[in-house]
Amino acid sequence: MPRYYFNVHINHDVIRDPEGQNLSDPDQAWEVAKAMAVNLMETKFEMPINWATGQIEVRDDVDEVLLELPFMEAIKIDQQSH
Repeated sequence: MPRYYFNVHINHDVIRDPEGQNLSDPDQAWEVAKAMAVNLMETKFEMPINWATGQIEVRDDVDEVLLELPFMEAIKIDQQSH
């Protein structure tokens, strides 16, 4: 099973995932990245965070970037007619 690493980028800061996770495929990695993004945005931090400037970068075990998920893409937008 491939190992995926989820690095969080906010502005110029990067929080690297040193352990990664074994997942079945890139689609599952995308789902994990989306869940991580939602979880982080729902967390209360001491300082405000501009999520619009951030993304979660997913790399494989040979350090190639497989996908980049902007935090704003993880937000569910409900369209309502007016």
